[in-house]
Amino acid sequence: MTFPLPSRPAPYVERVLCVLAHPDDVDFGSAGTVATWTAAGTEVTYCIVTDGDAGGFDETPRDQMGPLRQAEQRAAAAAVGVTDVRFLGYPDGRLEPTLGLRRDISRVIRQVRPQRVLTSSPERFWERIGASHPDHMTVGESTLRAVYPDARNPFAFPELLAAEGLDAWTVDEVWLGASPRADHAVDVTDVADRKFAALRAHVTQVGHRADLEEFVGGWMRQTARTHGLADGRMAEAFHVVFTA
Repeated sequence: MTFPLPSRPAPYVERVLCVLAHPDDVDFGSAGTVATWTAAGTEVTYCIVTDGDAGGFDETPRDQMGPLRQAEQRAAAAAVGVTDVRFLGYPDGRLEPTLGLRRDISRVIRQVRPQRVLTSSPERFWERIGASHPDHMTVGESTLRAVYPDARNPFAFPELLAAEGLDAWTVDEVWLGASPRADHAVDVTDVADRKFAALRAHVTQVGHRADLEEFVGGWMRQTARTHGLADGRMAEAFHVVFTA
């Protein structure tokens, strides 16, 4: 017997895992949404696949950039109520959808046991090519493969169970950011100040932008209009995939 999948996301979940490629990815696309979740009592964990060592706009030595960006991401997470921030340590700008990456994301899924996973879309967004960084698309595809079938299959990566005691876990929903087929918008107007605080924590990435709030706010107001929210509201949008 088959059962129809839900048409709308659950109004509340206990645990969410956000899997993104670089420090600041979650904050540009999703920090407002995360703030609404933590305010409602949801436990949110960040899994950042790289340390962002290829980022920045100045002469900071590359061996210092990764630790700087880790610290910035932890500060940004705190601004929206997230204290559990994990880094996988993969090289920035050189991600590929390997079995090792799938295993490492599956490990975190089994550790956190989230009902919802947020990640980047694996589809190229031709109208917003900057959103389709190869690392973003790779992490989105790898995360979807980890959600289905790896994390839920006790016979996939059996070492996770045998050596680490991590039982299989089924994720109910995946929220894809920067998707060309976004179908769900979250009104983040009332928590926009927390999103901007999170973004400002990424000094190495946005310290040169005096217009950050105006730029990002304009983008979020356009998203709100696209999804039918009232004038002046701000939103973040996702493609929600039901997987259970």
